[in-house]
Amino acid sequence: MTTETTPPQGEKLQKILAGAGLGSRREMERWISEGRITVNGEKASLGDRASAEDKIAVDGRPVKLETYASKIRRVIAYNKPEGEICSRHDPEGRPTVFDRLPKLQGERWIAIGRLDINTSGLILFTTDGELASRLMHPSYQVEREYAVRIMGNVTEKNVKNLFEGVELEDGPARFTDIVDSGGSGINRWFHVCLLEGRNREVRRLWESQELKVSRLKRVRFANVIIPDHLRMGQWEEVDKGEIDALADAVQLTPAPNAPTRRASPRHTKTGLKITGARGNKPAASKKRPSPHKKPGSFKKNRHQ
Repeated sequence: MTTETTPPQGEKLQKILAGAGLGSRREMERWISEGRITVNGEKASLGDRASAEDKIAVDGRPVKLETYASKIRRVIAYNKPEGEICSRHDPEGRPTVFDRLPKLQGERWIAIGRLDINTSGLILFTTDGELASRLMHPSYQVEREYAVRIMGNVTEKNVKNLFEGVELEDGPARFTDIVDSGGSGINRWFHVCLLEGRNREVRRLWESQELKVSRLKRVRFANVIIPDHLRMGQWEEVDKGEIDALADAVQLTPAPNAPTRRASPRHTKTGLKITGARGNKPAASKKRPSPHKKPGSFKKNRHQ
């Protein structure tokens, strides 16, 4: 651990802890502030640096740094059912998304984003806290795609408002893509995309147009699409090619991964195609513009 009289060396402590799979950088910063972390027997402070050779402990228990030192990166895809919460523990005893995940030794699964209790679909988990932190940070503009069933009459005016942006209680928000996926009666399905993950943002956007969301499912996060064969409450390892593409999207270098299955091509309603070929970056540029957008305005709309 560095002091005021020694030059900076090693990496920031919260980055090492995140890399060891204990949580996101933000969560590790909170642990350090709470006095839960020691380095070589001394209580750590925010700003401290360390290396894999240092003896780091959390609440007096040694931290295994093998994952951090090896730079191994694992990501799994989980198909969340409605009724599960995204916290590790719930005082009310409700089931959580962590209950069915594979057990780890010396590290933890870190959720990349959250879904509310009434939303189903894709949640990614990783052992790499740095990857999780970057994928969740709004500055990287990682795209999320949702299938949403709307109760009510959706007009062109509604769609225009949702593209151009509306003011929510926590600031402006907008969809970057909306595709009408059909339906009958008062219910109609749409596929929508966002570049951030604020609390209940999809629901609140539709509610701003006095429309009710009756079903909501996340079907894609960045380049990873929920597999058709993955049933509710099941998980599976994400291919190395897809993991490397996730890392590349947030300016991280590829890391060693255990071999996993070779995925078959998959598509989403907004047009993204995933080849799953080992070692190849998925073709994220194949996304087509929504039919509601004016010709030539798609690129500008997506990155405003």
